[in-house]
Amino acid sequence: MFILNTFSKFSFFLLLVAISAAQTFSKEDPLYSGKARFHPVVAKNAMVASENSYATNAGLQVLKEGGNAVDAAVTIGFTLAVTFPRAGNLGGGGFMLVYLAEKDEVISIDYREKAPLQASRDMFLDQEGNVDKEKSQNSILSAGVPGTVAGLTLALEKYGTISLERALQPAIKLAQNGFPVDHELSKSLGQAKKRMEKSPASMEIFYKENGAPYEEGELLTQEDLAWSLKQISKNGSKAFYNGAISKKIDSFMKQNGGLIRSHDLKNYKAVTRKPVEGSYRGYEIYSMPPPSSGGVHLIQMLNILEQFPLSSFGHNTAKTIHIFAETMKHAYADRSKHLGDPDFSPIPISGLISKKYAESIKERINMKRATPSNEILPGDPGAQEGINTTHFSVMDGEGNAVSNTYTLNFSYGSKITVPGTGILLNNEMDDFSAKPGSPNAYGLVGGKLNAIAPDKRMLSSMSPTIVMKDGRPFLVTGSPGGSRIITTVLQIIVNVIDFNMNISEATNAVRVHHQWLPDVLNVETGLSEDTINILREMGYKVEIGSTIGVAESIIKKGDYLYGASDPRRPGGLTAGY
Repeated sequence: MFILNTFSKFSFFLLLVAISAAQTFSKEDPLYSGKARFHPVVAKNAMVASENSYATNAGLQVLKEGGNAVDAAVTIGFTLAVTFPRAGNLGGGGFMLVYLAEKDEVISIDYREKAPLQASRDMFLDQEGNVDKEKSQNSILSAGVPGTVAGLTLALEKYGTISLERALQPAIKLAQNGFPVDHELSKSLGQAKKRMEKSPASMEIFYKENGAPYEEGELLTQEDLAWSLKQISKNGSKAFYNGAISKKIDSFMKQNGGLIRSHDLKNYKAVTRKPVEGSYRGYEIYSMPPPSSGGVHLIQMLNILEQFPLSSFGHNTAKTIHIFAETMKHAYADRSKHLGDPDFSPIPISGLISKKYAESIKERINMKRATPSNEILPGDPGAQEGINTTHFSVMDGEGNAVSNTYTLNFSYGSKITVPGTGILLNNEMDDFSAKPGSPNAYGLVGGKLNAIAPDKRMLSSMSPTIVMKDGRPFLVTGSPGGSRIITTVLQIIVNVIDFNMNISEATNAVRVHHQWLPDVLNVETGLSEDTINILREMGYKVEIGSTIGVAESIIKKGDYLYGASDPRRPGGLTAGY
């Protein structure tokens, strides 16, 4: 087994150096490159990349026992609910992209949360008509109807080979017996404590009797969550949506002014959708359709970038970043107007992802200066048709692949745990446009198509993606990061295809992000000061600071699999055999 662990308590630069030194390669190795600075994990049979070592190992064990990529993915999803509670979940939702080798087919599973039937258009507005962010982000009203259990069980039933009981074994064991808290979990609990204090059930689970968070090395057990997982293991998704768990959720909501009721849970369904498809320099791109905005705008941006000779411009030069930023602005402007739940409104998918529309945008890009965002409006594409999230990627020996991103929205979601279940509730209702033109927690501006409505799925940026070459999976990738998810996935793809980086180099490279509004170019630490100065001279307001995305990716080249966990969030593990 080849593994790559990321480490805490290092500066970003030292962290990358530590990772690059974790493995050595000979000139005979198929990956060897004299210019390569960072080396990925290598395997021949199967591989898992996730943000948590317990989840990666649980999924890899399923693969070793003969399970397929979907079996491993479902096992990972349930395990993360225990060992990565800031984003892994039973009380949230997400998207799964699956490539089935035998059928040569890509399928997307939409298990995004929904608004409860009691939700209303202006439920988060105060008496003056302004958005009450406390309600939309931190109250019991911020929870949408969870979809994770429905999505994972649907995937296993339709495309898996193992029993649900087997998939849940690692999660139940880790919840019941506990696991040692690592540095990052302890740190995140410390940061979340002030908000957690409003939920006695959350405090009882994640903090000691004196109210202090568990420290690194101490054992965290979650007996209530173990009970919930056992209910699901015994009775399937029915336990969550029409059984013992749903009764506890319904009772808690009624007692505390929440909106989710037993009928909301009973009526929830995960659905399969046709992925959005595009092409980029001879590669086929498959990603999530609406209610994710990720796939549509990923392909839209790749269509624009395809018209520029990026490789000759150079990686992260001022010219390349300028083209990135202008491309991103146009895509996010279109997102604000055209994207929402396709079950409620027609979405102009074919227009947005057409090469012709990309050509019209390319003609509006000024190569000499930054276009102010107030000069960019959502376009007319023609034809009609998450901060804490986590992503994992899986490839198996039969050629199957899974790319999965799911979330609670903020770290630990709403911070509210349903008593007796161990289940943290999401705060995904904030991803609706509470008021058209008013930004959400990620600064994203939405329009009428993403307005709150009963039984409606809120818009997302999650972008699980599979890149194909010659009809077979080449790259499986995705990332958390709220509004920055789409641009993170974009740069992973471009780094690999245009700049010929191995997957570790592509993951470690400095990233940039622009989302139209606010009119700011975000840049990670490490970009050349000369490049930053040129960008500022071109008219960009450049902000240097927080990391952008946390990609978990696998590449298949020849007989080998290559993978990398992003060092930007310590604790990730890529492993294969």
